[in-house]
Amino acid sequence: MNEVIQTILNHRSHRHFEDKQLTDEQIKTIITCAQSASTSSFIQAYSIIGVRDKEKKKKLAEIAGNQEYVENNGHFFVFCADLYRHTIIGENEQIDVTPSIESTEKFMVALIDASLAAQNAAIAAESMGLGICYIGGIRNNLDEVTKILKTPERVIPLFGLAVGFPTKLNEKKPRLPFEHVYHEDEYEQNKEVYLGQLQNYDNLISNYYEERTDGKRKDRWTEQMARMLDRKSRMYMKEFIQKNKLDRH
Repeated sequence: MNEVIQTILNHRSHRHFEDKQLTDEQIKTIITCAQSASTSSFIQAYSIIGVRDKEKKKKLAEIAGNQEYVENNGHFFVFCADLYRHTIIGENEQIDVTPSIESTEKFMVALIDASLAAQNAAIAAESMGLGICYIGGIRNNLDEVTKILKTPERVIPLFGLAVGFPTKLNEKKPRLPFEHVYHEDEYEQNKEVYLGQLQNYDNLISNYYEERTDGKRKDRWTEQMARMLDRKSRMYMKEFIQKNKLDRH
């Protein structure tokens, strides 16, 4: 097994970091690796905002649900879907690109491009001995986030990535079974098989939580997901995206 695969398989989220900032060289390496990710039709429809300012990080931490590791880390990156530059390109080339830019397809391209870039950045950081934690909580209030980061129209902050020097090593959380995620030739729709795989995973996760918490917690993954999905969250998103002139048709 080579070092790249080992780095990927050793992934875990870190939420406690040393009070030590990343160097400019480390930041540049992480961003350059992000830019090396695949991009649909070479469109490169994303931007990355690095947040150093302590006050801004504090405000983003509050928006994200008072997650202290958004404020206290080695560096905080925000990955954005970005079709603003393509608007400018259209204006400069005197071509009406608006119908394409406002399509659901191009919005999906921007989301995928940003996600691919972010995962490259995460793997690069982890290969350097750093810890990472993705932060979806910034989407709790994107109106405020766009003010803090001063993003223009057609730029959507999607998620943050806290990177730093971890102070402790967390246990790896077991993922869904291989055979439940990987399908060959067609999607497995035998419900008995499907539910059996989920039940096996529930047992694995329940044992994981019980051991990790000394018996204080042993909930199943499916009940955890059902409870989460029972709560409506960030229901303003479609309106926000369309207000920013994306995903309109």
